[in-house]
Amino acid sequence: MAPLPKRKYPKARQGERRQHLGLAVPAMMECPQCKSPKRPHHVCPVCGSYDGREVIEAKTAKPKKAS
Repeated sequence: MAPLPKRKYPKARQGERRQHLGLAVPAMMECPQCKSPKRPHHVCPVCGSYDGREVIEAKTAKPKKAS
């Protein structure tokens, strides 16, 4: 028969063992073109610029169809 624990371990002890499993908030910076938040060293998802020039065309909202 396998050994069993004598007492139930508290939830705080379980959390102490799993400190490295927490989620981290990604770093954000302000886009110099449109001032919206973006990740560093990534293309801005709003205006599509990187390093002061337009790299991709930004998506615009599609007009809704009238029904």
